[in-house]
Amino acid sequence: MGISTSMNAGVSGLNANGNKLSTIADNIANSETYGYKRSDMDFSSMTVSAGGSSGVVGGGRAALAGGVSTNAIWNIAAKGALEGTSNSTDIAVSGRGMLPVTSLASYQANADDLDLMLTTTGSFHTDKDGYLTTSSGIVLLGWPADTEGNILPAARDTTASLEPVKINLSSVSAVPTENINMYANLPATDTGPDGTGTARMMTLEYFDSLGSAQNLTVSYTPTVADPQSNEWTMEIVDEKSGNSVGTYTITFSDATATAGQVASVVQVDGGAGAYTTSYDTSTGQLTMELNGQTIMVAIGSDSGGPQYLSQLSSSFSSKGVTHDGSPAGTYQGVTIDENGFIKASYSSGFSKVLYQVPLADVANLDGLSVLDNQCFAVSAASGSLYLWEPGDGPTGTVEGFALELSTTDIATELTDMIRTQRAYSSNAKIIQTVDEMLQETTNLKR
Repeated sequence: MGISTSMNAGVSGLNANGNKLSTIADNIANSETYGYKRSDMDFSSMTVSAGGSSGVVGGGRAALAGGVSTNAIWNIAAKGALEGTSNSTDIAVSGRGMLPVTSLASYQANADDLDLMLTTTGSFHTDKDGYLTTSSGIVLLGWPADTEGNILPAARDTTASLEPVKINLSSVSAVPTENINMYANLPATDTGPDGTGTARMMTLEYFDSLGSAQNLTVSYTPTVADPQSNEWTMEIVDEKSGNSVGTYTITFSDATATAGQVASVVQVDGGAGAYTTSYDTSTGQLTMELNGQTIMVAIGSDSGGPQYLSQLSSSFSSKGVTHDGSPAGTYQGVTIDENGFIKASYSSGFSKVLYQVPLADVANLDGLSVLDNQCFAVSAASGSLYLWEPGDGPTGTVEGFALELSTTDIATELTDMIRTQRAYSSNAKIIQTVDEMLQETTNLKR
């Protein structure tokens, strides 16, 4: 009977619009929630089979009200605006991609089975144990770096290589020197007939394995000759011990195309005891072994490679000498760059890569399962997970000092609320009308 289905349709309409109002309420309640993705209610019509055309005049189809059903949807792919903050570990994703996270409580309960979740933003701080977590207990995941700060190759379709980001808050770091670029110009006139044979001196600083600053003294003694020899004897001495590290004869070119460049390097003495050196003609580097510490000193290639030392008709200059490494320093803080590298900074001014945070992507972002705390989980509808380095493939970049705002628009929600209220009232009117009609039918018996 059509009047009965009208009652059912009105009831389903009340239920559907009540559900719609719940999404509106949730959106408005989370309008200031960072990373919140607006939800909506999808309405679908329902039909009721009349069982054929029996009882319908003219053999037409019966008009039976089926009502409406609803299905909640989330626009997870939508991006909220980014808001700048003063916290270096407030993290947001600019563009496509999500940050891998997990529950700190679940990780501590079972570290061998990560309960992977995804989010687009988070206000992370180091807790008492050094984990980078939010106030709701969500911990950031990343690929760990080795002792040299290098991120090792990792599988991209699994979370097996991900670890909770943990910072050693009491760490003291020192990085021994591995490379020195020895820029200097030696006066060409010193190796001519008017040269005095006076040695030119310069000092090279390096840091040992304990972070202590040490010095190497380098002397360049010209070979005075007529015609000009373009030859120098270079000796490197470790000031700490006073021992010679190595002695070399360096000859510079006077040809038009390569004038002033290193032409040849001949080892005279490779050092003694714990001090040894060797020269690579292709790279122009001396390899020094100082009590077990290996340092590469770039002086210039005699085969067309990089040039550092020169001999030109100018004054002696040793400006521009550079080296890596750092002295011992205490932990000061942590930052994250656009490529997802988490770097710890130390009082020495040195920074070191500790982790890289990848960006996770799936084929259908809107198919992810919705969890608490603005987090999501991979589902059959979303497709499988793939981890990208930020900026690679379809993914965007990672932004520190930033949080993503909610995708809720208050004006839109208030407009929808008015429409939903009117629709709810109209469905209530249907039920009231059907009730009155049924009352009239009952009165026919009197």
